[in-house]
Amino acid sequence: MTTRARGSVLLADDEAGILKTLGRALREDGHEVITTASALEAERMLQERPVDVFVVDHRMPGKTGLELVRQLASSVAEAERPQVIMMTAHATVESAIEAMKLGAFDYLQKPFEVDELLVAVRRALEHQSLRRQHSYLLSEREEEFDHYGIIGKSRAIQDVIHKLELVARSKSTVLITGETGTGKELAARAIHARSAQREMPLIKVNCAAIPESLIESELFGHVKGAFTGATANRRGRFALADGGTLFLDEIGTLGSAVQARLLRVLQEREFEPVGSERTVSVDVRVIAATNRDLRGMVSGGRFLEDLYYRLSVIPIALPPLRERPDDIPLLIDHFVRKHSQRTGQRIDALEPGARERLLAYHWPGNVRELENTIERAVVLASGPVIGPAAISIGEAPVAAAARGLPSARLHENVEWAERESVERALRQAQGVKKDAAEILGISQRALSYYLGKYKIE
Repeated sequence: MTTRARGSVLLADDEAGILKTLGRALREDGHEVITTASALEAERMLQERPVDVFVVDHRMPGKTGLELVRQLASSVAEAERPQVIMMTAHATVESAIEAMKLGAFDYLQKPFEVDELLVAVRRALEHQSLRRQHSYLLSEREEEFDHYGIIGKSRAIQDVIHKLELVARSKSTVLITGETGTGKELAARAIHARSAQREMPLIKVNCAAIPESLIESELFGHVKGAFTGATANRRGRFALADGGTLFLDEIGTLGSAVQARLLRVLQEREFEPVGSERTVSVDVRVIAATNRDLRGMVSGGRFLEDLYYRLSVIPIALPPLRERPDDIPLLIDHFVRKHSQRTGQRIDALEPGARERLLAYHWPGNVRELENTIERAVVLASGPVIGPAAISIGEAPVAAAARGLPSARLHENVEWAERESVERALRQAQGVKKDAAEILGISQRALSYYLGKYKIE
């Protein structure tokens, strides 16, 4: 179950009844709430202590809500600003829209239901969390070889790194291609982190993970009542990425209707949220990625030709790991250090036989498969030296329980096989962990690792 974000809220409105009702509802929803009926007092509070969300009425004695938003925009760095939600009467909607242009997150038109405010605050906190995660990624300047996790000294990967640095200077659309596990998301992050938009959000969307019926709402947002379950207005990922970068992973999975809408956004830089006639303009750099043959999909009529050319203004092809074998030793050492530090395990070295096994394997799952293999070896190591027996490649380490699974699937999807094996053993053991570990031929400690890794209860 996902834990809902809770945070600190400053609520400013000159009507005592509204302050009391909304303040109580926000506290019952788990938030820390400060209330004030004075705009000048709200201004002082914002200067004295940071809050996550600032909910302010447009008409306030002393200063208007819009004036407070304008002051925040001019005096506080964006990364340190609270998310602003403006409450406004119908006659002042234009002022609320102006506030959003200054960086406000949302506005609510009075009268509104209390639940609408609760939903808006929760979404504002989610956006605040995304912004903080983005700031954290930007701070990781000391990543190995200073390339944001893209590790390697081979000619192939150095050519990629050089191209990423050149591409980052422009705002052109980029299409990153490569097999699963080659580091397409890392490449997108590196482009954004070196771009002029690096202080703005990098919003990531895995198109394959979102049901086709929801993808339009996820990308473009929707208005209340647009469809069953749309109980409030929602900003889409394009709106959240305004001024920054939108990374669309697995772009080849999009249906034809969404492809057409995406093409229009790339051409016109505008769209309408689902169920709305209001046009929203955005300034977003799009980076798309795929492991599919989009040219072949265009020929087969499954991908719009115009969209393909719009996406591939600058194509970047990531090489598979088998084409850069000189980088494997560097990656091995990097992942051993990374997962040793993360897990608190002391790993001093790999035995020669273990390293030889890693160097001899063809890595169909590329860098991701290599990292997963090292992570397992580090977690399950019985001492400071990793031996050949700890290196499980070519099949899942719990594959003994996965009888009947075709070996090809194990090569293609080690993680899927691991999870399936553990769940099958638990069912066979009726939930008794000791018996499940014996069925799998692993220790209870190793079983606990897999239960935690795949969040199996």
